Amino acid sequence: MRYPAAIISGLLLLAVTARGAESAAPATVADLAWLAGHWRMERNGRVVEEHWLPPGGGTMLGVSRTVKDGRTLEYEFMVLRADAAGVLHFHASPSGQAGAVFRLVRVEGQRFVFENPAHDFPQRVIYGLQPDGSLLAAIEGERDGKVRRIEFPYQRAK
Repeated sequence: MRYPAAIISGLLLLAVTARGAESAAPATVADLAWLAGHWRMERNGRVVEEHWLPPGGGTMLGVSRTVKDGRTLEYEFMVLRADAAGVLHFHASPSGQAGAVFRLVRVEGQRFVFENPAHDFPQRVIYGLQPDGSLLAAIEGERDGKVRRIEFPYQRAK
């Protein structure tokens, strides 16, 4: 029995695509091991710090604090871990707010984009290791009908 070339080509393309999807392993907490440590930035009289524990037990735990004039203005507890399907998630519990979960939607080298379109603000949380070893974290999304992005250019604390 002869099959039309279009059907054979389509089946081959499907097989190659399926094989490529299987070989592309999902991102894991270990892929973010570079985030472990103490990060710090100063802006407008505020000191913002993030501390991340190294990967262990399939999680990374983080804490953030913003201090101005000797007073803590904000803090946040964070967890990076995969769900039962192996998809990496960023869990955030900011001071005075309900916690939120953001799903990993994109990995571009050492840049990880987590998203939760249903969240009020932000809808995206981004962590990226820069070529000079610094960390550029950002939150972005829509608020009051306007697209906003807030960047946190951190340096490794000494």
